Amino acid sequence: MRMTASEVAFAAHGTLTGPDVEAHGISFDSRSLIAGQAFVAVGAERDGHEFRQDAIARGAAFLLVNHGNRIDGVTCVEVGNTLDALALIGAHLRQKLSAQLQNRVVGITGSVGKTSTKDLVLAVLSGGFEHAHGPEKSLNNDIGVPITIANAPDGCDALVLEMGMRGFGEIGRLCTVGQPFIGVITEVGDAHSSRVGGIDGVVRAKAELVQSLPADGIAIVNADSVNAMRTVMGIDAQVVTFGSHDGADVMWSTRSVDESGRHLAVFRYGAEEVSGLVPLPGLHMVSNAAAAVAVGIHCGMSLQDAVSALASAAGAPQRMQWVATKAGLRILDDSYNANSLSVVAALRTLTQVKAIARVAVLGQMAEVDDEANAHLSVAATCRDLGIEILPLETDLYGVVAMSVDEIVKRLSIEGIDTVVLVKGSRVSATERVVRALIA
Repeated sequence: MRMTASEVAFAAHGTLTGPDVEAHGISFDSRSLIAGQAFVAVGAERDGHEFRQDAIARGAAFLLVNHGNRIDGVTCVEVGNTLDALALIGAHLRQKLSAQLQNRVVGITGSVGKTSTKDLVLAVLSGGFEHAHGPEKSLNNDIGVPITIANAPDGCDALVLEMGMRGFGEIGRLCTVGQPFIGVITEVGDAHSSRVGGIDGVVRAKAELVQSLPADGIAIVNADSVNAMRTVMGIDAQVVTFGSHDGADVMWSTRSVDESGRHLAVFRYGAEEVSGLVPLPGLHMVSNAAAAVAVGIHCGMSLQDAVSALASAAGAPQRMQWVATKAGLRILDDSYNANSLSVVAALRTLTQVKAIARVAVLGQMAEVDDEANAHLSVAATCRDLGIEILPLETDLYGVVAMSVDEIVKRLSIEGIDTVVLVKGSRVSATERVVRALIA
């Protein structure tokens, strides 16, 4: 979006120094900054103020910095705290888009499937609205949501926002910025449960999305998930369900699955029924696709158009992506993150792919409430499904831990008849195994 430095200073209660200039969007990473964007210096692994000069060299229109960090001769907006200011700016720009967005603002959360559902929703809405916009990668926190809004095109006519949760109040804050009219809850499980006192805390934290919707808003929730359904109890917004059983407003079923684990699915809404290929592998992706179809319908699209638009969805890197080694070993790279629900879903996808042998390279699942039982339960699922576990640097699965080199050596004897799942939480960095295998 186009914005002036003076507009940003007004929205953020900041002080403008230097001439008033215009920017096209905002970046918080100088390495990926596009010339003409504003640069906001936020604290992450390193203090963003260290990269002000790099941002200027890369063509930043102006800087948003904490007081005392302006650079002479450069247009700057100085604020008390850049992260707080970013929220104010995001809310201001979201309001600026209100007339053209109307009610087509979608917030998405859940313990699993947020990013994949975001990709599918964006594909559906792009089939009906020329300037639909959503986040790159997984920009789903106090930085990502306002940045997503700021980088929407000026003509944005549908906005998709992914909302993560690492504690109570976070999703509520993000809703204050993004002001969604439609809220989607994919599933509620044990991800980050250790931060909120267990599964009941996760339900309460995820419910902040649907509780933040206006009274005439729409909560789209997974009817196959008991805990997801708990989030909509007592809310004012209209509840729309998606699921695989009779009674769901948007019902899904499957007809067949191909060699990549992609399902030909049937979606039913009212008396209509439409079939289409879900382009991302896994039965759980059909559920995510049904959520996206429900969003499309409630944004005014026909069932046929919503289902047809699914085909354009492209999965995010390290999320259910097939790659192959030079020897032909097939790897299902789902290494971005992991919790009990997502690991089991990925394991079941592996069983739907034609192969003689199946192997799961699993890293630690972080921030689950009952760590020991969570990992042993996944190990039991692997045994039931006939999948060999190669645990990366953890013995929580009840199997002797292995290094990256040991795993690569073990898999070097496998070929085209073997499929391998690689998955773990971010702390495990299981993508190291994928890189080593395809090197």
